[in-house]
Amino acid sequence: MATAPLYNVVGERMGDADLDDAVFGRPSRPDLLYLAVNRELANRRAGTHDTKTRAEVSGGGHKPYRQKGTGHARQGSTRAPQHRHGGVVHGPHPRSHEKDMPRKMRRLALLCALSSKVADGSVKVLEDLQPATHKTREFKQWLDQVGTAGHTLVVTAQRGENLRLAARNLPGVRVAVLPGLSTYEVMRADTLLLTRAAVDALQEAYAG
Repeated sequence: MATAPLYNVVGERMGDADLDDAVFGRPSRPDLLYLAVNRELANRRAGTHDTKTRAEVSGGGHKPYRQKGTGHARQGSTRAPQHRHGGVVHGPHPRSHEKDMPRKMRRLALLCALSSKVADGSVKVLEDLQPATHKTREFKQWLDQVGTAGHTLVVTAQRGENLRLAARNLPGVRVAVLPGLSTYEVMRADTLLLTRAAVDALQEAYAG
């Protein structure tokens, strides 16, 4: 049975929380993690990059000089790629970077990511997380009390306005509300904070 440190609402450790091995005790699968992270990052790309070809740049409507007798190479337009301000050859154009991945593989990759974080001691479980105020300073003090380091991902089962407002201005802190949990965000996090309700929701959704 996998375990993780358990903290109460004021940031005091209360022992260890038991975690289901079906969700948090999976063996490592670097191949799946690579595919899942690569897919998520590719799907985030807008694909709006564009360069102009010689047909799209302005100018070049006439032959710059006569064909023969000048001593120069023959040219038909000043907008050919070899000229300054000419068109771009083989440049990027708008396209979709979207990649697909079977649903079962995506689910397994997420479970492997969670399991790897439990294995290296990066996961902490919270009895509850409902800040009384939206003040960022007080939330930062609470994070220091719990003992977070580096990039921190807070996973909750319910959306909380105070939590969103308190965390949004903290660099390196992100709040994820289930079911919107990303394999990339899990792998990127140095500290993973899971509320008890989030643990129960994950185990209910993926332990079957």
